[in-house]
Amino acid sequence: MELVIAALQSGAASLASYLAAHVLLCLVPAFFIAGGLSALVPQQSIVRFLGPDAPRYIAYPAAAGAGSLLAVCSCTVQPLFAGIYSKGAGLGPAITFLFFAPAANILALSYTGVALGADFAIARIVLALCFGIGIGLLMALIFRQGDAARTSANAAAFAGGESISRRALVFLGTLVALLIAGTLKVDFLAATLFSTTLPWEGVGSAQAVLDRLVPVNEIKGEEGLSLQGLTLIGLLLAIGAAAWRGLGKVDEGFNRLSWLALGLTVVTLVFAAIGIRATDTGLAFTVSGRTLAVAALCATLLPQARRFDVWDMQQWLWETWRFIKMIFPLLIVGVFLVGVIRSFIQPEWIQYVAGANTVLANLAGVVFGVFMYFPTLVEVPIAKMFLSLGMHPGPLIAYLMADPELSLQSILITSAIIGKLKAWTYVGLVAVFSTISGLTYGAWVDGTPLTTLALVIGGFILTLTLVVQVIERLQRNSKEAT
Repeated sequence: MELVIAALQSGAASLASYLAAHVLLCLVPAFFIAGGLSALVPQQSIVRFLGPDAPRYIAYPAAAGAGSLLAVCSCTVQPLFAGIYSKGAGLGPAITFLFFAPAANILALSYTGVALGADFAIARIVLALCFGIGIGLLMALIFRQGDAARTSANAAAFAGGESISRRALVFLGTLVALLIAGTLKVDFLAATLFSTTLPWEGVGSAQAVLDRLVPVNEIKGEEGLSLQGLTLIGLLLAIGAAAWRGLGKVDEGFNRLSWLALGLTVVTLVFAAIGIRATDTGLAFTVSGRTLAVAALCATLLPQARRFDVWDMQQWLWETWRFIKMIFPLLIVGVFLVGVIRSFIQPEWIQYVAGANTVLANLAGVVFGVFMYFPTLVEVPIAKMFLSLGMHPGPLIAYLMADPELSLQSILITSAIIGKLKAWTYVGLVAVFSTISGLTYGAWVDGTPLTTLALVIGGFILTLTLVVQVIERLQRNSKEAT
């Protein structure tokens, strides 16, 4: 019984520190960005570059770019993949989209950067871009003949299309800037502009109680809970209560709860950007460059929003709430379970299986990602737990590349869309490329020069491109000869 109670306490502590430390300045802006991309960016402006007539150098980067705009997991991306594939997208670009959307979308990257560090986020997007395009090229090459007839019949579906408006680009750019201002660790944002201490005799005792309830344990990645964090959790609950009808029913028209939810969101973001620390004499407040940047960017969003039609703004907020309802509950459950699991796992186990950057260790990360699938973003706190328990960064990247891609349910759905042979070929390529990704990043962490790795990856991409072109030429010559 004591073991169960300790596990539940660990789960509750993990959830409390997670909500206070990672949700606000990272995920809140990212959810609004995802909603804006869904509501304000015409779908045709994304998919028209994936058609059979688009040059390869346009189609594959466009597929990766389209995937980066969508906050989806390996299951949620399946209807989108089926849609563009059935409309006539080439198999290669469609596969690149299928790979890139869950692995390196804006929510996953922003959360990875905050929770694990900028190095992991940069590695994730660079490796996903290189190997996602590589997998797409190989799939297109292997199944080239069978795909040609299918795409030619649907080429017209990708012609023309509405483009993204300038005001939408500026609005989304401001939201991205808000995300960056709240999470980027640079000197001018961290610089202290003003500081003061508010006398409060009981603040030390209050913080001591929180430290006992939610202790800090750096070895297991437990960050504890501050008084500011506790207040932020309360504000999050208030936002959720107001948004349930304020944003959930906004498609029927704005109401008082809509404005309350938005107002509380702005207040919460600014409050999260203020440094608040409990001392022996009171609460120390620090206003930094980050505080002013977050407040200024929030203030510029209102006049920009007024330039849109009311219906566009209603759709933006409704789509944002849809993403929150779809993803946030899974995050809550996942982070709680991470805390429970973490109380049982011994660091020695992780270090034995994946403590070094070996082929077997990276394969272990891939296999775990396949059979212990977690919904989008939940893989990040799982990865953070593994890192704190001694997993090498290389196998950790292999896990982060494989987990969003290869759930058993998504494999079954993919096989129904493109056939079993193509689906299992894709699974094999993802497993191989995820392992290579882990080995590459692990080698950089272990001291291999970045220029050497860049040359290796560049040489791999160049070789892959040349092989594709040579085989295509041989196939074309053989076809002409017959």
